[in-house]
Amino acid sequence: MESSPRDPSDPSQSGSEPAAPLAETPAGEEQQAPASRASNPDSSKGSTAAVKKTHSSQIEIIPCKICGDKSSGIHYGVITCEGCKGFFRRSQQSNATYSCPRQKTCVIDRTSRNRCQHCRLQKCLAVGMSRDAVKFGRMSKKQRDSLYAEVQKHRLQQQQQQGSVLSSSSLDDAEPLSPQYGLASSAELGGYAEQDSPEAASLSSKQADSGGEGGGGGFYLDIQPSPDQSGLDINGIKPEPLCDYGSSNGFFPYCSFSNGEASPTASMAELDHLAHVVSKSHHETCQYLKEELQPTRGERLPQAEVDGYQRKPRELMWQLCAVKITEAIQYVVEFAKRIDGFMELSQNDQIVLLKAGSLEVVFIRMCRLFDEQNNAVYFDGKFAGPDVFKALGCDDLIASVFDFAKSLCSLQLTEEELALFSAFVLLSADRSWLQDKLQVEKLQQKTQSALQHVLQKNQRDDGVLSELRCRVSALRSLCSRHTEKLSAFRAVHPDIVRMHFPPLYKELFGADLELAVQTDD
Repeated sequence: MESSPRDPSDPSQSGSEPAAPLAETPAGEEQQAPASRASNPDSSKGSTAAVKKTHSSQIEIIPCKICGDKSSGIHYGVITCEGCKGFFRRSQQSNATYSCPRQKTCVIDRTSRNRCQHCRLQKCLAVGMSRDAVKFGRMSKKQRDSLYAEVQKHRLQQQQQQGSVLSSSSLDDAEPLSPQYGLASSAELGGYAEQDSPEAASLSSKQADSGGEGGGGGFYLDIQPSPDQSGLDINGIKPEPLCDYGSSNGFFPYCSFSNGEASPTASMAELDHLAHVVSKSHHETCQYLKEELQPTRGERLPQAEVDGYQRKPRELMWQLCAVKITEAIQYVVEFAKRIDGFMELSQNDQIVLLKAGSLEVVFIRMCRLFDEQNNAVYFDGKFAGPDVFKALGCDDLIASVFDFAKSLCSLQLTEEELALFSAFVLLSADRSWLQDKLQVEKLQQKTQSALQHVLQKNQRDDGVLSELRCRVSALRSLCSRHTEKLSAFRAVHPDIVRMHFPPLYKELFGADLELAVQTDD
């Protein structure tokens, strides 16, 4: 399974066992002094809420002091985003000790903030974040004046930029984002809602009313950029059946246009542009750069650590891997949002494609983290072999995942080719429950043409195309087996899955589980 960077969202990465999602004070709550809660709450509740909303909206114009993302208020004494607030909270609760794999000089911004916990925590402390800050109550007049001046400064900058800002359709000028994946309560994040896009940070009333995790209906995958978008309930979208990959014309059997039209033609320049856009999106949403991993290739986990993983209780190892997969999927969601045409699809079709294809893309990306010579994948800071995952109790699935990674590595795809193949798989037009298959087919056909163009430009053997077709079939099989193993695990440990697995993980694979349970009944 593809490992994620040592992300603060996962308590297990700091040396402690994975824990249940932690509740957290809502954004902006920490800046309100206990004394401000009037003894007669009914008479002041409306005005307090209005003042708080006004102050919060003013403060949010100032970017996060840690990573530069959109802030959500004053947290632990500093203006930060939800991601950095949650990271600092978890670091203090677990008393974690982090190490920097580089020279302790990592740049912390929206793109890199999840790559080094040590440098991120040091920056939090350097700008003044403190667990005691929440106890100080109201700000002094000097602090308020300073804050007001900074708000005015950023407001002026925004006004100056509005006249010269370029169209957001130019991806080359877009500011790179990185996905946020904190373990948090449904009331805080509305499940694993994508929050690094500033406009998607607000919690919809639908999410807030959904309650806790019970019932499987309380979490939503928020992928639209509009600020007023409600959360999307994707639990009603049913899993797709495995497809029959029979003989057919075309690159892949399900890539022909349903209305019989010939595939659209595109100029070389258009194909080059599409390849560039997809490749750039892929590069910006990968958990690791290949050059970052190069120095550690060949460094296997010490046997003592392997033994430690093997001794883990089965349910804890499952939870750890569920967290890792979820983190990787968050990057895939961000990648999908940057693919030309994806955000123009209906909400239903976006959700269908992500539910069906996100894990497939995770398996594709795993080959970037795979050491062929040692049959090992990058996991928790070192390269780990299949034996590390023995406690999961599904050796056959793990062996198949490693075999797939090895077979994909053998094709020696470039990063550009890998990016286009990932986009092609994600835009599979044969997914069940799509509302506008024709539109998805058109996007997939364009991506296929760009991939073929790049392969030809790189003078790749014609056999690579048929090899990739075989990999698509293998991906479907892997994901189906993953669902089967998860269903078997949940039958034995239903409370572990319900209470401790990441909401997005349950959201993506929960429909399959519910069908399995209904069948058993």
